[in-house]
Amino acid sequence: MPTEQLRVMVYRHSVFYSPLIATIAAGFLGQEGLEAVYFQKPPERNLYDMFRQGEVDIMQAAVSTSWDPLSRGVRDLPVHFAQINQRDGFFLTARPDSKPFEWKHLEGAILLADHAQQPFAMLKYGLHLKDVDLTKVRFVNAGSPDAMERAFRAGEGDFVHLQGPAPQQVTKDGVGVIVAAMGDVIPPVAFSSLMALPAFLETERSRAFMRAYRRAIRFVIESPARQIASAEASFFPGVSLDALAAAIARYQQLGTWRPDTTITREQYEMAMDVFLFAGVFKHRYSYEEVVVRI
Repeated sequence: MPTEQLRVMVYRHSVFYSPLIATIAAGFLGQEGLEAVYFQKPPERNLYDMFRQGEVDIMQAAVSTSWDPLSRGVRDLPVHFAQINQRDGFFLTARPDSKPFEWKHLEGAILLADHAQQPFAMLKYGLHLKDVDLTKVRFVNAGSPDAMERAFRAGEGDFVHLQGPAPQQVTKDGVGVIVAAMGDVIPPVAFSSLMALPAFLETERSRAFMRAYRRAIRFVIESPARQIASAEASFFPGVSLDALAAAIARYQQLGTWRPDTTITREQYEMAMDVFLFAGVFKHRYSYEEVVVRI
């Protein structure tokens, strides 16, 4: 049958999002007669304009993505219809010669922290759970994840806060050592999800995508990490297969992915708790305004 195109836009690109990447890279989408155009969100573009103008079918985002427009009274938004991750996907990496890690070591240290809204809120919440005095941590915004990695490799900071596979590659290169996974600290949470316009979710393309996506989730949960890494390797030029496999194995160990694609109310409310703690929002936004079950 003829191949149809599906435009998939992502906020972030890492093996943390392996269920989505494997949907494409492992051939599940192709089995449904669909071909993906996979691309990162252009920083200068408004994602809602892109949806309205028909430039995007599906976007990798988070339920928190919808809270900013809701806080400004904006409605008629894309809805979140499938979960990707139920754990925080960030790691803390220290210098190779650091002493055995204790959370209190962050107090007084320079931490190159991802200052994007959700990663930073989750980081602060996780450090709070570990009784770290946030006022004593020297949080540094070194820019994008790639810029953060470059800065750490250049000798800046005592710790860096990144998603896999960057920390695993940094470790393989002898530049750092992973000392903690935020996914071990923060309870199960609606961290990342897929969103689309309601009209798209009524289409056969949407149903075909979900069949492929559910198979991909089982693949990344049940398959050996190196097999998954091999399937996804073309999406990560310049990253070693060992680093990819190490990151995927650690995410599997954390229970990052689960077969049920539903965004649960409990994990949604946990995400809301994190953002309220971090002071990003002052009010709760209801599950029904943001999430649909399909």
